Amino acid sequence: MNPSELRTALGALEIFAALTEDQLDWLVSVSEPRALADGEVLFRDGEEATGFHVLLSGGLVVTKVVDGREEVLTRHSTEEEGAAAEDHDGKPAAAHRFTGELPLLTEGTYVATAAASGPVTVVVAYPRPVFFEMLTRCHGVAAVLLPVLAWRIKSSEIQARKRATVEALGTLAAGLAHELNNPAAAVARAAQELAPALDRLTRTAQSWGAAATGAERAVLDRIADELDKLPPPVTTDPLAQADAEEAIGDWAEEAGVERPGLLGAGLSDLGLELGWLLERLEGIGEPALPAALDHLAALLEVRALAAELRAAGPRISHLVSATRDYANLDRAPEQRFAVTDGLENTLVVLRSKLPGISIVRAYDPDLPELTGYPSELNQVWTNLVDNAAEAMEGSGVLTLRARAEGGCMVVEVCDTGRGIPESSLPRIFEPFYTTKDVGKGTGLGLHLSYRIVTQRHRGSIAARSRPGETRMVVRLPLAPAAHPPAAPDEP
Repeated sequence: MNPSELRTALGALEIFAALTEDQLDWLVSVSEPRALADGEVLFRDGEEATGFHVLLSGGLVVTKVVDGREEVLTRHSTEEEGAAAEDHDGKPAAAHRFTGELPLLTEGTYVATAAASGPVTVVVAYPRPVFFEMLTRCHGVAAVLLPVLAWRIKSSEIQARKRATVEALGTLAAGLAHELNNPAAAVARAAQELAPALDRLTRTAQSWGAAATGAERAVLDRIADELDKLPPPVTTDPLAQADAEEAIGDWAEEAGVERPGLLGAGLSDLGLELGWLLERLEGIGEPALPAALDHLAALLEVRALAAELRAAGPRISHLVSATRDYANLDRAPEQRFAVTDGLENTLVVLRSKLPGISIVRAYDPDLPELTGYPSELNQVWTNLVDNAAEAMEGSGVLTLRARAEGGCMVVEVCDTGRGIPESSLPRIFEPFYTTKDVGKGTGLGLHLSYRIVTQRHRGSIAARSRPGETRMVVRLPLAPAAHPPAAPDEP
């Protein structure tokens, strides 16, 4: 393309339409035309931003790898530009014809990958120094650039918020499935074993009733009553428990018990030993002893199954309640709520991501309630806890603090992970800025959290970090804002 053709092509673009003849001459002199083959990469996600790119012909596909999946963010094409100022989704028509301005203005890296689409794609590159000189020399460029820039930031935030919602639902589903597995399996196992256990209890009760005298029945009744009143067993040495189970089982087998292992397991699970049993069996004669022990074993089995069901039921109810509260289903968006409920529900949802991490809770007593949007704050807690877990790489201490201070609720999420580099701290709330590896972050999680805290709740969020200690501090006013702004993803 010769200078005359390039001058004509550039002058026909909306972004350069207001340039004077002298400005166009200068623009042509600093232009770097480049022809791209189909699929050829113009720039890659994570690379240092080096230039502003204007599309003259063909098309560009902008993609980003998120959690191992490549997503198409947008397409630029000379065929898509129409006469209207905006297309159906509010995208300025001029946005189809240039890219790369955002990372240049934020002095960052490219936040996506752009590749040619079609047999012939021609772009014109303007290096960073030239781009900034262009903004100074050609004021008309900024008039077109700024609305496009605003639209791109807004659309990126909306996409990130939608992606965060989908990810939150995925995390919620995975966490719920993980946490429900144990109590659900316990219910299924207990239900399957309960019928034969009841049959054994009925049969041993008949044998015991036929073999025992009234005095002997009273002895076994006292043992059963004492077992009912036993406190929950403390955590014991597994080897000691196994030894107790074996000792009781061996003795019961010598006594002629039909299922000695069942008796040994039932008593040792309660933290009891053979000596405890022998002391309480005085008064039962040798002829009735096997029937007494068989009935006691069956009774212990049924009670253990019932205890599993009693423990599993509330656990399932708690998980369902935590899930409902985390998502705030069937509730008005703005409400009175306890901030610690959101923190606890977030821990339940993210439990599968916290193995090996110790949780420390430091909640002041009698914390006041807040008025706000708990489902949106749950996104904040999820971002902060998830980032903390990733920084600790499966081992460390996560500390959650909540206190009332002046007219604010102060929430701190602290971790003992690798820390945030000092050079990155001032920028972590900027849109598209991320310290994660390419493909592992959008650079919008903390920015959206910042928007939710500062604009939606009129609070503040700050970070303090050094290797081995990172503290995210959120301050939320206790008094609600008179006119809270629209949610971050609303126009």
